[in-house]
Amino acid sequence: MGITTGDTDDRTTADALRELLDGRWGTLRRNSVELLSGLLESDAGKPRELGREEYRAWVLEQLHALAEAGHPLIGFPAEYGGRDDVGGSVVAFEVLGFGDLSLMVKAGVQWGLFGGAVQALGTAGHHDRYLRAIMSLELPGCFAMTETGHGSDVQNLRTTATYDPSTEEFVVHTPDVSARKDYIGNAARDGRMAVVFAQLVTNGEGQGVHALLVPVRDDAGAPMPGVRIEDCGPKAGLNGVDNGRLSFDRVRVPRANLLNRYGDVAPDGTYSSPIEGEGRRFFTMLGTLVRGRISVAGGAGSAAKKALALAVRYGDSRRQFTRPDTGAEVVVLDYLAHQRRLLPALATSYALHFAQEEMVSALHDVADDRQQRELESRAAGLKAVATWHATRTIQTCREACGGAGYLSDNLIAGLKADTDVFTTFEGDNTVLLQLVAKGLLTSYRDHVGDLDPWGMARFVADQAVGVVIERTAARAIIDRLVSGSSDALLDRGWQVRQFEDREKHVLEGLARRLRRASKENAFDVFNAAQDHVLHAARAHVDRVVLEAFVAAVDRCGDPSTSALLDEVCDLYALSTIEADRAWFLEHGRLTPQRAKAVSQAVNELCGRLRPHARALVDAFGIPESLLTAPMNA
Repeated sequence: MGITTGDTDDRTTADALRELLDGRWGTLRRNSVELLSGLLESDAGKPRELGREEYRAWVLEQLHALAEAGHPLIGFPAEYGGRDDVGGSVVAFEVLGFGDLSLMVKAGVQWGLFGGAVQALGTAGHHDRYLRAIMSLELPGCFAMTETGHGSDVQNLRTTATYDPSTEEFVVHTPDVSARKDYIGNAARDGRMAVVFAQLVTNGEGQGVHALLVPVRDDAGAPMPGVRIEDCGPKAGLNGVDNGRLSFDRVRVPRANLLNRYGDVAPDGTYSSPIEGEGRRFFTMLGTLVRGRISVAGGAGSAAKKALALAVRYGDSRRQFTRPDTGAEVVVLDYLAHQRRLLPALATSYALHFAQEEMVSALHDVADDRQQRELESRAAGLKAVATWHATRTIQTCREACGGAGYLSDNLIAGLKADTDVFTTFEGDNTVLLQLVAKGLLTSYRDHVGDLDPWGMARFVADQAVGVVIERTAARAIIDRLVSGSSDALLDRGWQVRQFEDREKHVLEGLARRLRRASKENAFDVFNAAQDHVLHAARAHVDRVVLEAFVAAVDRCGDPSTSALLDEVCDLYALSTIEADRAWFLEHGRLTPQRAKAVSQAVNELCGRLRPHARALVDAFGIPESLLTAPMNA
């Protein structure tokens, strides 16, 4: 590699890597880090010492400090005092993941979900009346979508908003306990208004799900007439966020409170929409809220990076057992088993970072419906993979730090508790991957078309030829391995082909299974193939992530840094193949001999990257004040 080690070299490497990681919004990212560090430096340990109510008060206080510092302005329109930087708003949110996660989530509820819904679903009258107050936190709000009985199935939620033309009001009603709005951030203590998603009914006809602004508290903080507010109580984590339940007993709100960008009701009750079809209108409306899903992926990534920084530092200093040749105690990160725990996870965090960066740019630059649909699918997949990665990585880091990792003062336990829910909010991950697979199948159908039996036979024959070609290429690499060419598995083209081939094969197999479905048995056929559905989506996301990493390596200008990053990319690619080697073996993409070679290559890469582990986590740019932990003192 030609990369030297040592304190000075590691600092130089970390600085060069950070420059690349900071990316398009580098200046904003660093400014946001500086703001967060200054905000929390004097209070870094405070939330761990507070009871739930005191913790909630502390988080609200910090939220006001963020508002005063201009944090929420980034993503809102310039005509209301914002900066019109949608991508930058996501980056600024990601940075909050290095600090207190209750603060991050409450900021996301206020400015991402509540403010974002008013901005995306409302029109000029709503913007004029509410956006400045939302940005300044003068109007704290909630995003009331999820119901006790309907979480992911938003299209069939049961809260109603029935229009009364005699008073020009909507009557918002919760028909039973299963229709109450549940787990709503900002609802239990601080929210004054909620964006409420409900089935719109006018002139006796249902028009599907729409969003309305419903006041839930008066200026004194008391519930509004007809609004029932309950506290969800203590949670496994994020106890600085006041999650609550909202129920409505025929609550009346003015007609103007309908967020009417995609559907409006005239004074006489006539419904109109620029989008034809209830289903298309519903998915268009939800698509405008994709920023929240992207933000959760980024916040989860920041939490995983923080856990890795803590664990790598600990592993680089903690000593355990002695070498028989010297009698010296061994630093635990020098053990291959410990490297195996942390370094593939670190490589995956790098990969997901670059994939997230591409996704944020796509959000910022989206220009048409096709790009919007692609963005929604990618956001669903990356949110699922990134949050599962955070959950798994933080648990691994906790174990890698032994008993020290279990102590609250060492920060990892809090990260573990606070991020656990990320896998189910802003979309349950399993459901999100099914959405990804549905999009892939739609694209596949558009590409292949409705083939007649002869056309399908030719298609299957072409598939078989493709498999033979892939296996022939595989054998050529095996021959290189046998002949002593240890770099065969590090061939980037081969790695990318494995990811592409797996995605293509799994998707084609799934499409063949689902072609057997009829109107009568469609649910049963799909249900029986759900494991296949999820595998197809995951294979697609893995390929997208690898391609983002490869692109990042290609744009890295410094040769030494590029060489290091290249090996991190190798580790991501080969550890991903190793994790799914059963599929590669079952489908002839790996022989048993070659599968062993993949594992050996992962071992070797861990050894080569071990000297640079500290530089790799330092490159995340997490402020020292937010990494202060007794175990690393």
